Amino acid sequence: MSSGDGAEQRRHCVLSWDQVQRLDSILGESVPVHGRRNFPTLSVQPRQIVQVVRARLEQHGVTVRDVRLNGSAASHVLHQDNGLGYKDLDLIFGLSRTDHKTFQLVKDVVLDCLVEFLPEGVCRERISRVALKDAYIQKLVKVCNDTDRWSLISLSNNTGKNVELKFVDTLRRQFEFSVDSFQITLDSLLLFDRCSETPMSEAFHPTVQGESMYGDVEEALGHLRTKTIATRSPEEIRGGGLLKYCHLLARGFRPESETHMKQMQRYMCSRFFIDFSDIGEQRRKLEAYLQNHFAGMEHKRYECLVTLRQVVDESTVCLMGHERRQTLALISALALRAMAEQNAIPALANITCYYQPAPYVRDVNFSNYYVAQVQSPMAACCNAYQTWLPCS
Repeated sequence: MSSGDGAEQRRHCVLSWDQVQRLDSILGESVPVHGRRNFPTLSVQPRQIVQVVRARLEQHGVTVRDVRLNGSAASHVLHQDNGLGYKDLDLIFGLSRTDHKTFQLVKDVVLDCLVEFLPEGVCRERISRVALKDAYIQKLVKVCNDTDRWSLISLSNNTGKNVELKFVDTLRRQFEFSVDSFQITLDSLLLFDRCSETPMSEAFHPTVQGESMYGDVEEALGHLRTKTIATRSPEEIRGGGLLKYCHLLARGFRPESETHMKQMQRYMCSRFFIDFSDIGEQRRKLEAYLQNHFAGMEHKRYECLVTLRQVVDESTVCLMGHERRQTLALISALALRAMAEQNAIPALANITCYYQPAPYVRDVNFSNYYVAQVQSPMAACCNAYQTWLPCS
């Protein structure tokens, strides 16, 4: 056996019975897809939508190589007490020889499949694809270039537990850190659903395979168990990786070493400011990340923002002074808002305001300037409150 074959084998593992049970439970869980305006909520099981979408694609001549569970849900299956939990259900459909026309067909197929999940009594014939897209799709992404050919369709969920369908021909980098690099191939379990009349048991269940896109699956699982942050080629991680890194820090994960941490942070800060160079883009990215990844965990937003401010302050080397201060002010202002929302200062809950703040205090420019003058978000919060709250 060649060394290449050995490396390939180390990427894979076979799931235990307990892991297969967790996977089966996730695939059978009913996830609400919330409709906007007067559209009804859909009840979708991941295994159902995978089977319906795959069958429709193959009817239209689009071959699906395999279907995989990706990201935090896959991590949860492989190690339940991982400290991460999971929100999104990331499902990857492997495709071949895609182009813009194929991705348009994929989008149409997914929208047509949503009709099958509408409640009884709804007049399905009168609902157009455009109406379905506006009602149930939270995010649509298509990337079609020399190195990356994939699309993403994210179904809306008001609690942040989105069902994300990703259709991938090629994707240069499929993970950010080792602890979220896992993928679990679902084909054998879905085939068992269709073909077996006997329920699964410890003695009779399909062989399900997992893979670490990081490389050595046992090494990656070790990082998951010990809450270690590790990656390969950090310079390739896109700008959003900085936010995921700070999220991991806020959840108790730590880098392998001080040297490794400093190197990762410099790379990720530089890439963040390349991808989001404008302060408006930075604000939109931060607010979207907080909204999508902390639904039900709002108390962690402040901690994550404090961590982000510290990392940006320590590791940013690519910005001019005023740009750096502007970004730190933005993060501090968001931390101030997060603190206010979670009542992080108990004493403030009993304070009565007897007059309105001066008009200029509400001005965004004044607020950003004021927060930029202090060094820590906690000090910013306390001082900002003292600006307009009198004695109780």
